Amino acid sequence: MTPLAGVSVVEFAALGPLEHAGMMLADLGADVTRVVRPGEDSSPDPILRGRHTRTLDLKVPADNARALNLASAADIVIEGMRPGVMERLGIGPAAVAERNPRVIYGRMTGWGQAGPLSPRAGHDINYIAETGALWGIRRPGQPPTPPLNLVGDIGGGSMFLVVGVVSALLQRERTGKGAVVDAAIVDGTASLLQTVLGLRATGNWRDEPASNLFDTGRPWYDVYCCADGEYVAVGAVEEKFYAALLAGLGLDKPTTPTRSNPAAWPALRQLFAAAFATRPRDEWVEHFAGIDACVSAVRSITEAPTSPHLAARGTFFRDQGGWSASPAPRLSALPRTTEATATTTAATTQRTTP
Repeated sequence: MTPLAGVSVVEFAALGPLEHAGMMLADLGADVTRVVRPGEDSSPDPILRGRHTRTLDLKVPADNARALNLASAADIVIEGMRPGVMERLGIGPAAVAERNPRVIYGRMTGWGQAGPLSPRAGHDINYIAETGALWGIRRPGQPPTPPLNLVGDIGGGSMFLVVGVVSALLQRERTGKGAVVDAAIVDGTASLLQTVLGLRATGNWRDEPASNLFDTGRPWYDVYCCADGEYVAVGAVEEKFYAALLAGLGLDKPTTPTRSNPAAWPALRQLFAAAFATRPRDEWVEHFAGIDACVSAVRSITEAPTSPHLAARGTFFRDQGGWSASPAPRLSALPRTTEATATTTAATTQRTTP
């Protein structure tokens, strides 16, 4: 039996993090019904896998009543409207809880349900900028580089919404009462930053770009170009991994600039860059395959599914002619055969409004 078997979810369609959260809940076995507007693009999209769809116009009284009935009968409702929109439609958390006090009502926004910016529009780049996360992702003399939409929409948004509604579901088992989950991307992103905030509080993090451990400020935690123009990622933080890195690069430790002296880091970085530039990427990957030096290939999104390790694990699977990510995390109650079945987008059906 899947972990969320028997749990019903109503997802009021919205872009980005809400779609991802709906996918996560469906992957874990929940019965997810996605409510979409009339005329919404119905082209197959792998992120919408495992859901039913219901077409309803929430501004039409009859459809609005159907939506309220649908939400009131669910275990979990998730929505991604701006604050106040669902209340104006009469399908907000209070209206649903009046009919079903056990409902878990998850609200996904960028700025949160309250605060000066809560009514404003925004996207991933805005939320991670406001929280400080974007500031630290840059090279000296260059502007910050948005890390796709992984940090805000997905890491700080979708994942926190899923944790919130599942936690509220567990709490309901003890109390018998539902809850409202205010999942704001700015809050989730701030939580993701806690390690950096802790380092800064102890004087071990600086705001200057590329001056810290995780922002390429150390030569042994960076990306290097190889002879074929491809890249390897190096994360030899601990001393034993660093020693293995030096040995793997053929650098004699006694004569190599010491990493305990920051003044020597530019020379050390040049040594690493020169060494990696002598061979193609895949030769380095093969060379370090049996060495714990924390050296990995930097693969494109197109190439990643063919990684021998990821292919062996089934981290990706073929779906509609392309690649999709397999359900994660893996639970003993969710065997791989079940996961493969759960990932088929074809399982999505369309329920039309009478």
